[in-house]
Amino acid sequence: MANVSRTWTRYAFVGVAVIVGTLGIAGLIAQQSGEWPNITGGNSSTRYASFDQINASNFNTLKVAWEWRGEVPPGVELGDINARGLPIYVENLLYTTSGPRRTVIAMDPVTGKTIWTFQEPETPRHAYSMRSNHGKGVAYTRINGRGVILVTTPGFFLHALDAKTGQPLENWGTAVPVRGFPKTGSVDMLKDLIADWQPWLDAKLPYDPANGLPLSLGYITTSSPPIVVNDVLIVGNSAEQGYNQTRIENVPGDILGYDARTGKFLWKFHVIPRPGEFGHDTWENDAWKWTGDVSSWAPMSADTTRGIVYIPTNGATIDYFGGFRPGHNLFSTSVIALDVKTGKRVWHQQLVHHDIWNYDTPTPPMLMDVNVAGKGKIPGLFQVTKQAWVYSYNRHTGEPIWPIVERPAPASLVPEERLAKTQPHVTRPAPFDLQGRTEAHLIDYTPEVRKLALARAKEMDLLAPLFAAPTHRGNKEGKGPANICPGGGGGANITGPPAGDPVNGILFITSTSGCSPTLLAPASERDNDKMTGKTLAAWITSRGEKPTPPARPNDPLAGIPDIFKGPSGRLVAIDMNTGEHLWMTPHGDSPTTQQEAMRANPLLKGVPNLDTNWGRRGHAALAATPTLLFATGQTADNRPHLFALDKKTGKRVGAVATPRLGAYGLMTYIHAGKQYIVMPVNGGYTALTLP
Repeated sequence: MANVSRTWTRYAFVGVAVIVGTLGIAGLIAQQSGEWPNITGGNSSTRYASFDQINASNFNTLKVAWEWRGEVPPGVELGDINARGLPIYVENLLYTTSGPRRTVIAMDPVTGKTIWTFQEPETPRHAYSMRSNHGKGVAYTRINGRGVILVTTPGFFLHALDAKTGQPLENWGTAVPVRGFPKTGSVDMLKDLIADWQPWLDAKLPYDPANGLPLSLGYITTSSPPIVVNDVLIVGNSAEQGYNQTRIENVPGDILGYDARTGKFLWKFHVIPRPGEFGHDTWENDAWKWTGDVSSWAPMSADTTRGIVYIPTNGATIDYFGGFRPGHNLFSTSVIALDVKTGKRVWHQQLVHHDIWNYDTPTPPMLMDVNVAGKGKIPGLFQVTKQAWVYSYNRHTGEPIWPIVERPAPASLVPEERLAKTQPHVTRPAPFDLQGRTEAHLIDYTPEVRKLALARAKEMDLLAPLFAAPTHRGNKEGKGPANICPGGGGGANITGPPAGDPVNGILFITSTSGCSPTLLAPASERDNDKMTGKTLAAWITSRGEKPTPPARPNDPLAGIPDIFKGPSGRLVAIDMNTGEHLWMTPHGDSPTTQQEAMRANPLLKGVPNLDTNWGRRGHAALAATPTLLFATGQTADNRPHLFALDKKTGKRVGAVATPRLGAYGLMTYIHAGKQYIVMPVNGGYTALTLP
């Protein structure tokens, strides 16, 4: 790299770097050039790299190449840095976001040193965002031969920056009339979002770009970067967390399309259909007028050949209670395929009707071509979910690859709630983790152990079907909290996006086997004047009202991690050509003390081939290459590691201790002929390479 000279401006831009390199073109397979042009590896979201300089023969020799711990120039305040962002690698530099200000960082790929930064001036719009520190990264495109970095911010602004210097792009977007904002290179997306939204028009308020919407109308922010498809820039969004909401009104998270070359607003897709639009009849009680959310906080994917962008959405306002919004509620908890030129719906699939389980679609759809017996080559789309299913579709038509059937679902005991009578059930592949809690899930090392586990499950009312309906305090049936399994943390979740092998059509999933005991309580108990909306809901999820296990001083099941089968966290490989599971292995290793306690249980003495490794709860960070699956985790001594797994068998073929535990995702790149692996960690990033 050439010498770097530094200049400083009041926007906290730093540096000018002379870069020599070529741009790889994003496709369904990560770039041969060694680039990682998208936080998910490419528009197909496989987190796959086609290079394998790092392989099983040399993996254990990996060393720390550099660590980035928030080193920025004076005057730039990052704040707390969590492990939710992932760099991209293009034009011989790494680019990412960091901290609650969503600061853009350009980094040297050899040393990790900061080259330049961009930080948006803080506004009240940013200050309220509960997703401010959840920025997952940036997007990249080329405009007239020039590399451009794109970032969306907590205040719902969009910025286009010169990739070499970090300076705002000239003659792009419009000037934002807020003190400290650059004169060019920015877009106020909130203004475009609410321009035709009736609650805003009815309010007859002057538009205030610094303060945005009054909270009584709603609030919107972002967490994932935009995506560029055929010169169209598509922007998602996120809202107040549904499990914190107490009021029924919010702003819908409509999808916005912009001209990537100019920043000009092009189109908007209404995620809550308005009169005359497809799906409007799924909102009863006129709830479409004031219900919000249905945001697209997970990253998006795209088929550039077809010009289609794929949007994963979450549920509508308020998790766990939707009595005020009867109906199936399109397009909540769905996958939506949009034409990038027009913003028109090509197809959609709703994964959960009238979602009140916090089953928001948490990961970007993965695009891989597969060969399915009897159907031939299919352009596949595979959506991994919290409910431990992979929903499989033809990405061109939306037709399920294998049948997805409607089956009866439990009714609600809450008088104000009316749930869908049926829910879509995936028939293939089989679930990748436990769904609900049934007698078949109970540990059965011996008949006596199973008998004790069954008695405990009944005593604590833990047996429950998938889509168990939340109960409410004081219900006449005398029911305690409903055991929702998988819970809001999954199954799969954004904290561990899947990886794929697009050459062979294999999907790798990290999941955790958790439940969310849920009891509803009056919304007034948690309401305050900082909530979005105006009208209190009848019910919201309560806090601290979970089943309390009785004291068991001489517990015969002592040392066994759970009465339901493990692993607690797992890695699963599925062949998406056949829908067959290939292998399953624990996520990391259970702590030594836990494994020793399990072996010490008298009821397990003499059990043949007793496996005491239940893995770790939570999710691994994943990435795939032609020969290996990289996964983060901890060994039995609680030390963080990066593991290498054989993709065909799931066997661990390498393990390297790391200074901190990697989380969220992994990326890999080749710079100057050398391959690096980067892990997000709390406090920054750790990069590994061969010595």
